[in-house]
Amino acid sequence: MLTTIRKMQPIDREVVYSFIQATAMFTPTEVEVAMELIDIYLHNPQQKDYIVDVAVNTDNEAVGYVCYGPTPATDGTYDLYWIVVHPRYQGKGVGKQLLLHVENMVRKSAGRLIIIETSSLAKYAPTRQFYLNNAYVVAAQIKDFYRVGDDRVIFTKYLKV
Repeated sequence: MLTTIRKMQPIDREVVYSFIQATAMFTPTEVEVAMELIDIYLHNPQQKDYIVDVAVNTDNEAVGYVCYGPTPATDGTYDLYWIVVHPRYQGKGVGKQLLLHVENMVRKSAGRLIIIETSSLAKYAPTRQFYLNNAYVVAAQIKDFYRVGDDRVIFTKYLKV
């Protein structure tokens, strides 16, 4: 699938919100957090914590998005906070394109390490496999982190600069 990646714009907000919900992967609180980071990015251009980019189709409509940024108080470490693809576009390479985009942008900023965390719940098995397939490794797993029976799985990838 041919998409382009660009900086998120205010016109993308509602479309991204709708497909975050449409994935049925996130709790209402998680959706709120995702939208909070998007709003910080859109409404506070001076902030440096969050970068939000969207993959758009040929009609310039967002079909996926990614939120990442430098980890505070580190040298060259970045967190990938959110990567979500509209259900209609999943399995078509959009997620991989967004992930490679983040890796390239982090390299350009002299970044050396990307941290991604996700859930251990069964519904996240494809997500965890996606990261493993893209050369991320499980660096840690914190039992019952999100709630009892829902561990935090932390993936890392060291980038060659």
